[in-house]
Amino acid sequence: MTEYTVAVIGTGPDPAAPSTEGFAMGYRHAEAVVANEQCELVACADVVPENAAAFAREFDLPESAAFEDYETMLAEAEPDLVTVAVPPSIHEEIVVGCAESGIPRGVHCEKPIADTIGAARRMVETCQESDVQLTFNRQRRFGKPFTEAKRLLDDGAIGDLQRVEITWGDFMDTGAHTIDLAGMYADEATPEWVIANLDYREEDKRFGVHQENQMWAQWRYDSGVYGVMSTGAGDDFLDTAMALRGEEGSIHIDVEGGPMLELRQGEEREAIDVDGENMHATGSEGDDRYGSYFHDRAIDDVVAGLDGEKASELRGELGLQTAEVIFGGYESVRKRGRVELPADVEDNAFLDLVDSGELSPEPSDE
Repeated sequence: MTEYTVAVIGTGPDPAAPSTEGFAMGYRHAEAVVANEQCELVACADVVPENAAAFAREFDLPESAAFEDYETMLAEAEPDLVTVAVPPSIHEEIVVGCAESGIPRGVHCEKPIADTIGAARRMVETCQESDVQLTFNRQRRFGKPFTEAKRLLDDGAIGDLQRVEITWGDFMDTGAHTIDLAGMYADEATPEWVIANLDYREEDKRFGVHQENQMWAQWRYDSGVYGVMSTGAGDDFLDTAMALRGEEGSIHIDVEGGPMLELRQGEEREAIDVDGENMHATGSEGDDRYGSYFHDRAIDDVVAGLDGEKASELRGELGLQTAEVIFGGYESVRKRGRVELPADVEDNAFLDLVDSGELSPEPSDE
């Protein structure tokens, strides 16, 4: 059994007080690493030395294992795997730097993938060229509401999938999960085009990136399956967070006032057992946990990929397909029309619309 040394880049501040400015995801990565018997946590890095020192104490690392810059940490600790939990705007710099260093065999990065589509593409391309396994932390792929929905779909419970409908969350931040899940249900088909519009009247920044207030988007995969998302003021579009529509029925995740997972066939409705798990966690996490056991399952998948057992479900190429839908959707807003994917842009059209003043939200009081 191969063992892997692991380092965390971006420990973050106090993990007991997560916010949209900093969620301390490094702690959640670390406890998942510690839980995997093939992994040994050996180092951490954070631009705020006090954050790195506190993290090292929490995970019983020596003072010498806490670094201020990740380059020095790579050179001295030589980890096999690094996890990256920094703001999206610097994902590219660190992921590319790690890949080009020739030191780690794998890089596990937080979502959203990046703040521009160009950065997302360069991260994936560089890791491919450097033979480094790049994964993105879309841990909800391993939650039972989602895996059981996929099992029902694969078992033919609703016939051929026609459409995935989403009302949960938003397009960029939560969309990194929900659009990824739509791709999973569509058997990782390639998205062909997207058309979208949005409303942004009240400033909302998450991890340093503007986030729209309301979004409508439709996209199509080359398999013929459609994705539809209605968020914000339009999130009552359905009575459920996600719905999978097939020729012979539908599967519903997180039904309002109902079960976490429900199969509907004609007039019949059947609640599906998901062992008490919800969209965020297993429900069995204790007070000693920073995050969901879904993170443990994600790290297990990353390690299986490094072992060569299978291609990781979190691999960068799939994360990039999700990013193409997201940034293509923003380009559709700027273009005011349908966008063929991959879009012929490198920037973030939504941020461009804000910077140019075409979108001018009321400033946040925070």
